[in-house]
Amino acid sequence: QAQMQEIGGGSRQAGGSLSLTCTPSKATYLLYCMAWFRQAPGKDREVVAAINSERNINYADSVKGRFIISKDVNQNTLHLQINNLKPEGTGMYYCAGAASYYCSTEDERDFAYWGQGTQVPVSS
Repeated sequence: QAQMQEIGGGSRQAGGSLSLTCTPSKATYLLYCMAWFRQAPGKDREVVAAINSERNINYADSVKGRFIISKDVNQNTLHLQINNLKPEGTGMYYCAGAASYYCSTEDERDFAYWGQGTQVPVSS
């Protein structure tokens, strides 16, 4: 059962923008690390943007300069602003969180809290 819920997906055209928000769907511990993952059709799920307990942010090379991740301070609410959408950005976007202060934002096994995902089809 998903502990998080993603809001804001939907079809877009290339070059457009999209905002995603993630909030807990049930009470959880404070999530020190949170991230957005993407699973493109026929591919493995990958992390596209993550923020850790020190508020350090990492982006996948493919989204640098176009994606902006932010987390409300001391809240389990996560945001993702996507600009200049590309067709290869099509996929299911998942929100994930980790309650451990020391977590690797590059390993999805560190994330225990997940949403069900929201579809973002991008047409050219």
